[in-house]
Amino acid sequence: MLTTLLVDDDRAFSAVAAATLQREGLPVTVAHSLHEARNLIAQKSFDLIILDRRLPDGDGLEALPEVRAALPGAVVVMVTAHGDIASAVEAIRLGAADYLAKPIELTDLLFKARRAADEIRLRDRLQHAEGALSTRRGLITPVSPPMKAVVDTIERIALSSPRSPVLLLGETGCGKEALAWHLHQRSFGAAMPFIQLNCAALPESMAESELFGHEKGAFTDARATRRGLVELAARGTLFLDEVGELSAPLQAKLLTFLDGGRFRRLGGSTELSSSARVVAATNRDLERNVKEGRFREDLWFRLSVFRIEVPPLRARKEDIARLAEGLLPRVAGEQGRRDVPRLSASALARLERYRFPGNVRELRNILERALALESGAELSLDWLVTPDAGASAPASGFVSREVETLDALERRYARWALEQNEGRRLETAKALGISHPTFNKLVREE
Repeated sequence: MLTTLLVDDDRAFSAVAAATLQREGLPVTVAHSLHEARNLIAQKSFDLIILDRRLPDGDGLEALPEVRAALPGAVVVMVTAHGDIASAVEAIRLGAADYLAKPIELTDLLFKARRAADEIRLRDRLQHAEGALSTRRGLITPVSPPMKAVVDTIERIALSSPRSPVLLLGETGCGKEALAWHLHQRSFGAAMPFIQLNCAALPESMAESELFGHEKGAFTDARATRRGLVELAARGTLFLDEVGELSAPLQAKLLTFLDGGRFRRLGGSTELSSSARVVAATNRDLERNVKEGRFREDLWFRLSVFRIEVPPLRARKEDIARLAEGLLPRVAGEQGRRDVPRLSASALARLERYRFPGNVRELRNILERALALESGAELSLDWLVTPDAGASAPASGFVSREVETLDALERRYARWALEQNEGRRLETAKALGISHPTFNKLVREE
């Protein structure tokens, strides 16, 4: 059951507010000072905190970071004086989910409390789902110098800049999702949701509603108000994969949100806020897209506050053995295997000779295939074609031309993969770890 701490020195209002919330099924504990609140927080945990700014022994706004540190999973609603917009904005910046202006209307208090309760329940469901996926997303500690430098940068950003956007650049399958998850897990918002969106798989007609939500009646099928991913991410992380695929109108709305943490639902007039950190990723050359007019220059600069180049797997061969041995138990578990075979010395040698045009994602696919094709306690990977097996092998040929652009390489590899899967597009897109629309675009482009 969700628990609430109401911190307000007005005893009459506190009694009425507590009774109102309790009738809604929200048990309330009341504190009339910061001293009382600190003692209560030290004794038990609270899900929702309604914190007045003006208290007898201090400023609630100044105490907000302390409260957030003590209860990182709690939703805080700040109470400010009527018209004190500066305090409300500062409260949101410091991590409050919302604010109430005095004199407080009980209907407004109930609305904010219900919304906070919905957020907490949704967050709990998301965390449950995340727990099931965390082993798949979890970062396997690298040993190669270039990747160790990337992880070190990620960890420093996670703690030093809680809201600053991060842009991850790198080839398809090189581990950008795992790095985004690692950043989230190392940040102060680790207890909050991690929400992922593949921008390439987002139909343009639904894109704004998906990201920012919509009000009832905003369009024909909008039968109820719906919160978007920006709002659901709350004080956690919103991971926008393939961000280069966003339409121009949505790029403008994303820029507005990044600049102030404010947004409006589709069809709505009320300005809402979210302190979610945006982590964007792409395998595209966004600088070139800016020059060609396909991506907003101001959004590129805003996303590039922390720009991280993720090296391809072939540039960090020292990580291949560790990744393979770390991924193998995960893949075996996903396939329902109780036994986890080991990789033979010759298999590891083959992997280290392989060029991995599909990077870590391709390594995972190779292990999936090996578990299906080979029986016994040891995997040999004898079927894996490496450069020393002949220059005519398709896998080795895909990265042999140093002058070939990455885009051309991706297109050629996608077409080759389609041939291997006998023209089955959905299956091939899944094997490559990309969306069906993105795959179609790759094989269609000349």
